[in-house]
Amino acid sequence: MAIRPTTLLPVLSILFLLTAWMSGRPFAAEPVDLELVLAVDSSASVDYTEFNLQLRGLALAFEDPELADAIAAGQIGAIAVTLIEWSSAGRQEVSIPWTVIRSAEDASAFAAEIDRAPRMVVTGATSLSASILFAASMFDTNSFDGTRQVIDLSGDGYNNQGTALSVARELVLERGITINALAIENQVPGLGDYFEDSLIGGFGAFLIRATDYEDYIGQIRRKLLREIQPAPIS
Repeated sequence: MAIRPTTLLPVLSILFLLTAWMSGRPFAAEPVDLELVLAVDSSASVDYTEFNLQLRGLALAFEDPELADAIAAGQIGAIAVTLIEWSSAGRQEVSIPWTVIRSAEDASAFAAEIDRAPRMVVTGATSLSASILFAASMFDTNSFDGTRQVIDLSGDGYNNQGTALSVARELVLERGITINALAIENQVPGLGDYFEDSLIGGFGAFLIRATDYEDYIGQIRRKLLREIQPAPIS
């Protein structure tokens, strides 16, 4: 008995979906210049004023026309970004889900989302290792195909809980993900040295230091502008 086209079409659709699912890749992933996870410290060492300064610094950065220009200058002219909070080994939360930014209007809307975001993680240890592993997992669940995948982590202390940072870092770097960091040195002078030696890594990785959370506001703008631009080849 001949199979009618109307019968064959659903079968082919099911086979296509099954093949795509088995490949572990999202359907029709949207191309972007950069997939960026913003990971902000929400541990016990960060009070509400300091936490809000992190969010305000990020919001001001995305309101900056220079940042929108940097996005537009990319080969594709778009980035995908998400915001997470982290503290202890089992305490990470997605504050703002993956969002595409293609224009100054998109960037301004994302800044408004940051300004409205509540604190979702309150207190906890400082697990840099768990935070970068969680951030890396965020790239598995989005629907984007970025030229680069970057974790942008801000923190004010040493890794003191969870997997050894060296182990977590190696697992992330093996996937071709870049880890950049902003060390807030208000409580731990020289924290940037530790971040540089033990945390950052990958193609074009870099570290920026802030003396305190007030200084963070200007430094995160510098960091994002550098991050969005293509990493130099050297």
